[in-house]
Amino acid sequence: MSGFDRRAFVIVLDACGVGALPDAADYGDAGADTLGHLAAATGGLDLPALGRLGLGSIVALEGVPPAAEPVLHGRVHPLGPGKDTISGHWELMGVVTPEPLRTYPDGFPDEVIAALREATGRAILCNRPYNGTEVIDDYGPEHLRTGALIVYTSADSVLQIAAHEDVVPRAELHAACAAAREIMSGEHAVGRVIARPFTGEAGAFERTTGRRDLAVAPPGRSWLEVLQGAGAPVHAVGKVGQVFSGVGIDASHPGATNADALASTEALMDDLDAGLVFTNLVETDQLYGHRKDLEGFHAALRRIDATVAGWLDDRLDPERDLLVLTADHGCDPTGPGSDHTREFAPLLAAFAGDGSRRHDGPMADVGASAVHWVTGRPPAEEGIPGASFVG
Repeated sequence: MSGFDRRAFVIVLDACGVGALPDAADYGDAGADTLGHLAAATGGLDLPALGRLGLGSIVALEGVPPAAEPVLHGRVHPLGPGKDTISGHWELMGVVTPEPLRTYPDGFPDEVIAALREATGRAILCNRPYNGTEVIDDYGPEHLRTGALIVYTSADSVLQIAAHEDVVPRAELHAACAAAREIMSGEHAVGRVIARPFTGEAGAFERTTGRRDLAVAPPGRSWLEVLQGAGAPVHAVGKVGQVFSGVGIDASHPGATNADALASTEALMDDLDAGLVFTNLVETDQLYGHRKDLEGFHAALRRIDATVAGWLDDRLDPERDLLVLTADHGCDPTGPGSDHTREFAPLLAAFAGDGSRRHDGPMADVGASAVHWVTGRPPAEEGIPGASFVG
C-alpha cells in the first residue's frame, strides 16, 4: 500500500496542438493550428464533453463555444526544442531535452546502413524520410520479393523499420529494431527506433498493432521518478512506457489503439487505489494527423469526447481524482506536409478546489501537479521544472 488515496489521470490526445509556438517558423510551422484548422475545415467540432470542460475557453474553436463554468484550462508549452512524441511526453513530466535529438533529413549514413545489414542479415530499402503508410505502398512489393527491410525516417528523431509479417516474423522485426537501437547510439543516438509491421497484399497493405518503440533513456530525472520515490505507483498506458524507456514506470498497459488505451485506462479507474495513470491516445496522430484525414481525426475526437463524458459521470470522483487532458505537439492536417507541427498543447484539468481559472505555463506543470495531487505535498524537487496548478 502506498499510504495515499488520491489518483491522477494524465491523458495525452496525441498531436492535438492548439496554435503555433512563437518559434514555430524555425521549424517550418508558421501558422500551424491543429485543432483550430481542423474545426474550420470540418464545419465545427462536435465535442460537448470537452467543450463543457473548457476546450473552447482555451482558444476560439468553431463548434466549441467557451464554457459557462470551465475547469482549469489554458495552453502549455515546451521549455526545450523539438516537436515529437518523445520530447513532448518528457516535457509533460519535467524532462527537457538539452538540445534537439538528431535527425536525418537525407537518410542514414553508409556506416549505419552497413551496420544494419550486418546485424540483421538483410538488405535495406528506402533509407530516406517518408510517410509511414506511403512507404509500405511504394516499397512493400520489392520487400515481398527480396525480404529486404524497409528503413526510413521522418522530420522526427526516428529510425523506423517496416516489414511484412509473412516475410519477417514480428519477433525477428523486434530483434532487428533492438539491434538498430544499439547501432543508433553515441553520435547517431536518435530518440526512437520504431518497429512497423504490416500485413496484406500489394495495393492493400495495412500496418498492424505490433508496433514497438525503443527510446533513448530520458536525460534527466522526471516527476514520474519523484512519485515513485514517494511510494506512489506509476502506470503507463500505450506507448508511454516505451517513450520513457521504462524509467519511472511501475507497470505498462496495452494501448496500441485508442480503444485499447481507453479500456486500459478505464480498468485502472475501476481498480487503482492511488497513484498516476499516464495514457497516450495515439490515433489522432498516427492514423489521422499524418494521413491528413480530417473526418477521421474528428471522429476519433468524438469517440474520446464520449468516453470522457462517461468518466465524468460514472468513474471519477472530483474529491479524489485529478483528470488532465493535454497533448504532446501538433500535427496540423491542413498544413503543407505530413509531419508534426511545433504548437502549444491544450490543458484541461478537472479536480476539486479552485479549478475554474486559466493557467498557461510550461508543460512540466502537468507532472508537478500530478505529484502534488497524489502526495498532497507541493513538489519541490530541485532541478526538475514545473509548478503545481492544483494548490
